[in-house]
Parts: sequence; C-alpha cells; structure tokens
Amino acid sequence: MTRAVPPTAEAQDAAVDILRGVRKIEIQSRRLVQELFSGSYHTVFKGRGIEFSEVREYVPGDDVRWIDWNVTARMDRPFVKQFHEERERTVVVLVDRSSSTRFGSSQRSLERVAAETTALLAFSASVNQDKVGLMLFSDRMEKWVPPRKGRSHILRIVREVLYHRGQGTGTSLREALERATRMLRRRSLLFVVSDFLCDEPYENALLLAARKHELVPVVLIDPRQEDLPRIGLVEAYDLESGRRRLIDTSDPRARAAAASKGRAMRAARAALFQRGGIDGVEIRLDSDTVAPLVAYFRRREAWRAAGR
Repeated sequence: MTRAVPPTAEAQDAAVDILRGVRKIEIQSRRLVQELFSGSYHTVFKGRGIEFSEVREYVPGDDVRWIDWNVTARMDRPFVKQFHEERERTVVVLVDRSSSTRFGSSQRSLERVAAETTALLAFSASVNQDKVGLMLFSDRMEKWVPPRKGRSHILRIVREVLYHRGQGTGTSLREALERATRMLRRRSLLFVVSDFLCDEPYENALLLAARKHELVPVVLIDPRQEDLPRIGLVEAYDLESGRRRLIDTSDPRARAAAASKGRAMRAARAALFQRGGIDGVEIRLDSDTVAPLVAYFRRREAWRAAGR
C-alpha cells in the first residue's frame, strides 16, 4: 500500500502563485473582452456560416430560388436544396515558447505579452461559444490542448501559456504550422502568436495553412530589435543558439546595421503576408497589448461591411 506524500511548502507556494497569476490574467481579460472585444469578435469571426445540408422533394411554398436543377432533371420532379447555419467554430492559438520568448528589453517579456494576448483571444472566443485549443511550440510541439469549451478549459490554456517550460530552444514555425494543418481536419481559426524570428524557411507552411484555415499572425515585436540603446559594449547572448558576441552599441555603424536588419525582416514578413492574403497584428513590448487588437478587429469589421 502506498501513502500519498503531502506537497512541500515550496510546492504549495508555487501553486498559490500560479493560481494568482492565472486569476489576475482572467480578471483583466474578462473586463476587456466585455468592454471591447465581444461584439467585434462575433462580427469578424462569425463561424462557418450557411452550409449546404441535403436536398429534399419540393413542396408548395418552398422558395424556388433553392431548386436544385441538376437533381430535378435527373428525378423528373422538383427538388430543393436545404441549408443549415453553423455558428460554432474551432479556434486554436499557436504560441511560440522558444527560448527567445523569455527575453524582453522592456518591462514585459515576450512570453508575458503572449500570455496576455492568448487570454484575450481565448476569452473572446469563449464568449462567442467557440471551442478553443492551444499549441505551444519551440523547435518541436511542446504541448497540445485539444479544443473545448468552458471557463475551466480557458483557465487551463492561460495557465499553460503562463507557466509551461519547454524542452526545445529554437523556433520552428514550419513544424508548428504543418502539424496544425495536419491535425485540424475542418477549417478553423488559427492565431499564431510569435516574434516570427526563425532561421529555417516557413513560408510554404504558412501559405498552406492560410489556404486551409483562417490564419491570423500576431507578431510580437521587441523595439530593441531595430533600435539599440547607446550603452557601450554589450555582450549579446542568443538564447536559442547559445552564441555570444560583443556589440558596441555606441558605434553608429552597429546601430545602423541592427536597424537595417530589423526593417528588412519586417518588410519581408509583410510581403509574405500580402502574398498569402493574410492580415496580421503587430504588438510591441513597450506598448499596450489591447490597442493593436482593437484596431485589428475594427479594420476587419470595416472590410466585412464593405463586402471584402
């Protein structure tokens, strides 16, 4: 017979901290969703809409516009198409948990902003009665939480994003996107929350996922990627590769090179999104998380209203 071992004081304290962190995110997210997102989310992401169900024999009073002329011709009597409205949809948030997300040059790290963003999107989807799933990834799939409904499920997603510690160090957007494309058989809404800094090519996987699903990239941007602070010699440590190198941040050439590289990466990413007809969101670590999402929802609302 085995006896249960009570948790240590350290483990109990850690559990309390986790609950407090999740609860804080929940309170903030629910308030913002109620004030800003619920109506916009429902308008922008309505679900799969009206879908064909079956045909049945015509009865007097049926709308003649829905007569299926091919079936009618074969059966030699009129048949009409029937449709049903499918409101529920599946939402999956793919969150980058590579080593680089633990860093942030402002007061918030990339992983903290990713957690806040995921919570806002998950609670918005939950209010809309959508199923929500989660994929955490680095250079591999770290965690898969299948799509479900309910407050406890959303809280689990928030907890995983806040506190999961991955095994991988690098970033493979290609692997994450290919897995999501294979795993999700029906058209879903995919939010990809990442800094999109990836050494290996991911363009084909992104474009394929965008054709099969509705894909929304949420790009997390550290302002220091393009604007080095003037603080003299700095030893830069790459959290993903482990490489170290000295950078003279007071050297105008070093600062110009960093700014040029950052602009080139952003331009290449924008060109890729445009080629795939993908509308993304950029969230800076030194700015508000909510404003870019509000702007995104309003932009999508305007496009829908214009019939785009």
